Amino acid sequence: MKFSKKLVLYLFISFWSGAISAQESKIVEIRQAGSFEKDEALYPGANILLRKGKTRVHLFHKGALVKSNKSFFYSKKNFFEASGDVVFKQGDTLRMTSDYLEYDGANGQAIAWGNVFLKQPDMTLETDTLYLDRNANIAYYETPGTIVDSSSVLKSNRGKYFMNEKKYRFISNVRIDNPEYKVNSAQLDYFTETNKAFLYGPTKIIGEDYDIYCERGFYNLDTQQGNFKENALINYNEKIIKGDSLYFENEREYAAATNDVSITDTINNSIIRGNYAEIFKAKDSAIITRRAYAINILEKDSLYIKADTLIGTGPPEHRVLRGYYGVKILKSDIRGKSDSLYLDDQIGKIELHKRPLSKKEDQILSDDEKNSRNPVLWFGASQMSGEVIHLLTEPGEKKLDSLQIFGNAFIIEKDSLSADGYNQIVGSELYGNFEEGALKNLDVIKNTMVIYYLYSEAGELIGINKTICSAIDIVFDNNEINEISFYVSPEGEVFPEEQIDRNLRKLKGFLWRRNERPETFEDLFENDDGEKSNIPEVTITKE
Repeated sequence: MKFSKKLVLYLFISFWSGAISAQESKIVEIRQAGSFEKDEALYPGANILLRKGKTRVHLFHKGALVKSNKSFFYSKKNFFEASGDVVFKQGDTLRMTSDYLEYDGANGQAIAWGNVFLKQPDMTLETDTLYLDRNANIAYYETPGTIVDSSSVLKSNRGKYFMNEKKYRFISNVRIDNPEYKVNSAQLDYFTETNKAFLYGPTKIIGEDYDIYCERGFYNLDTQQGNFKENALINYNEKIIKGDSLYFENEREYAAATNDVSITDTINNSIIRGNYAEIFKAKDSAIITRRAYAINILEKDSLYIKADTLIGTGPPEHRVLRGYYGVKILKSDIRGKSDSLYLDDQIGKIELHKRPLSKKEDQILSDDEKNSRNPVLWFGASQMSGEVIHLLTEPGEKKLDSLQIFGNAFIIEKDSLSADGYNQIVGSELYGNFEEGALKNLDVIKNTMVIYYLYSEAGELIGINKTICSAIDIVFDNNEINEISFYVSPEGEVFPEEQIDRNLRKLKGFLWRRNERPETFEDLFENDDGEKSNIPEVTITKE
């Protein structure tokens, strides 16, 4: 049976609409059609609605209009199938086109497939098949989809839209292409109103001058700002930043990291670690605190530098490291301690400094108390201290070249045979040279004094040498004093041990600081609780 006259079909689909009045019909209605047919043999129970001329099929249900060239409408099931340039329209805010569409008015579910294109005022979606669940207010696709908004193109293999939350969940091979950055993720939850994304699984964010990796995090697509956790790292200005939790702001050119933090300088082959760090790209600087230490390569060996606070500054080709308060250094053949440190790789210099004395401290502190603040180094059995210590390396070679000590240069070495004897050398300045990483010789100049234990070849004590002179040359063997030469009118003599009072066997300013010497990596943090930071938790929106 056929009807040539036009028919009106009503379809009321409330897609993305929560308010439905009680008066609205729950039955799919015919608003318009070019012709009407029935074929019970092939399509039992179906009303076959067809286009004729410019008159297309219009079906209406709960607030939405569906236009097509052909529709099979099953009134008893409240269900229809539409094909041929299908257009779904909801008010002025949503328009969807597809080759085919099925809609079940009983449960509010629909499927659109074949060149699906959905348009809203602020974005468009393209995919092959789109599923709609009006009762749950969810739309989803399980075929590769592409979303385009005003600034980005977003692609994923699967996706779901939570209408009440205005949130997209993109799953599997998620890609965002923005002129300023690119995102690749295993899963990404995207809130359309705030333009914020929550990241799950392996994720990479590649900006103009930064790369970010995480397996859980938050990212603001407008401001390029976020928090990142779980194996998180930022490659930023030739620095690789890792931590339990990372924070990043592109506009401020700023990053921060908390707990188990590491900053790797890929150009200078150095690492700084700690439990809190801040990085300022515009100033080419990084600040690390809370169990902070740096690892530099020297003599093909690791040089550990610990401080309460470490600050790295300068461009990649000229990085400078500063350490403040509680500085300790550790290398297989060198130990050290100071109040502050300055390291410049480009010129090849490490400086150890003490904290300046206040006027009151200068008046009330004893010489021993003042000397206890001087930086100190240990080479093998030798302890060397002074007001300022410089370790110089061959630029570009990462190899020790020379040692300089300025102001009250003091060398102490425990005598190997005497129970309580110490070999001592003091002067105003000290200059030393290294060969193959080991101390070879030292020159001590200005107001030089020596106390030195002399032994026979048989190992018997000859006496104690006390000498005053203008300069001393010391030759080392295996980082121990082997030979001493006196210059410019030395005055001194060798005394039998019993003729020198024990109080006179130590030079003025003598201070044996063996208990301060770090021997192991953990000794660097003695009396340092290394308290971890309070991690700023990444907020994950629940479904």
